[in-house]
Amino acid sequence: MSSLHPVHQHLPRRPSWLCRVCAAPWPCASARMLLRVEYRADRVALSVYMASQLFDATADLYRLNPHPGPDPAELFTRFLAWTAQPPP
Repeated sequence: MSSLHPVHQHLPRRPSWLCRVCAAPWPCASARMLLRVEYRADRVALSVYMASQLFDATADLYRLNPHPGPDPAELFTRFLAWTAQPPP
């Protein structure tokens, strides 16, 4: 069992951007929930953080598979769209 705080366990494995714990595309459902909790007082900061992650993921995923490359709409949904939605 890891001694890391739970939010620090569901991190991306780069360059594939899969979750280190559950191997789902990162941010996985657990990472999203934990990030919402961590950033509950500052949703703008969450969006800024996830935008920076989107930037890094796009570069990594493009290097792994340049043709056809990552789908911009899918990456936007995966990294940013959920940050604007109210928590469940």
